[in-house]
Amino acid sequence: MTFRVNHQSSDNPARCPYRVVVQATGREIDWINQYLDYETVRRLADHTLQSYANELLYFLRWWESVHRTHAIAKDALTESTLLDYVRFLSGQQPPLSGSTINTRIAIVDKALRHLFPDAPNQIAPGFQKISWQRAPMGIGRPRLALSRLRVRTPKRTITPLSVDEVARFWSSFRTSRDLAIVGLMLLQGLRSQEILDLNQDDLLLPEAQIRVRGKGNKTRFLPLAPEATQLLDHYLRLERPANSSPALFVSLKGSARGARMTPAGLRSLFRHHRQTSGVKIANPHRFRHTFASDMVRAGVSLPALMQLMGHANIQTTLVYMQVTPLEVYQQYARAIAQHIRPVPVSRS
Repeated sequence: MTFRVNHQSSDNPARCPYRVVVQATGREIDWINQYLDYETVRRLADHTLQSYANELLYFLRWWESVHRTHAIAKDALTESTLLDYVRFLSGQQPPLSGSTINTRIAIVDKALRHLFPDAPNQIAPGFQKISWQRAPMGIGRPRLALSRLRVRTPKRTITPLSVDEVARFWSSFRTSRDLAIVGLMLLQGLRSQEILDLNQDDLLLPEAQIRVRGKGNKTRFLPLAPEATQLLDHYLRLERPANSSPALFVSLKGSARGARMTPAGLRSLFRHHRQTSGVKIANPHRFRHTFASDMVRAGVSLPALMQLMGHANIQTTLVYMQVTPLEVYQQYARAIAQHIRPVPVSRS
């Protein structure tokens, strides 16, 4: 049996627009869609709901291939169910990253617990244990935490673009719109989805500010760099069609002219310019990493960087606080030069 994710617009704010259905008949997979509706009531972002639907679709296809049914019965779940799914994911080609596997397992885990709330110990009980979790930065009291099934992931390292790579990629662009998009990533650290979600009225150019809707529909106001203001002004005056949608960044050609730019369009844009410029590692998130690394080198404080990046957890921001041995020496030398030290007493 073949399954797919359908997008169905609805006036009901409690109904998820993404539905997992049987492709041949359109019949809904109730246990998945009920969970998606639950997350919709929690007001998760639209693209997050779409991601949840796709991840649960992958699990459904695996479950049906093993059990010959798309229905999930309580007595069919065992403590090895998620582990078997991990084994399956680990054997995929090309290999999936550890973080991708952990994300898929976490979403399935939550959905199954929502489906069977009276059987929490039946879902991977061998991997659960109660432990004390330290508060972030050691501030506050420790709290009880329940461990989950996870695979080990390598330590995350941040590799920003070099000055030469930024210059080569930048020089490959020809339109004001594309320059403005890359400028917001490089000078403001915006995520690709945040850029696509921008509306024209989110620009407060007289105040040199921009309103950004980040993850979890959280809004933050950011200062606009003078260069970013200039790039946006050029795009608005020279290229943006007059009869466009409320979206800030829109398609400039074809039948979709004036419509909001899509994620596929943005991916195509970067793919083309990676080939044109020869900067193979240039992607939207790499520019965001470059912005954060530049802010750290410029001396921006951790709380300020957390606000600029739109992080909900300071641990996420700490990834960018990478200090080289040379920087440690230089900072120590500066500090010790200003330190008040006792004057040695000369002995005659």
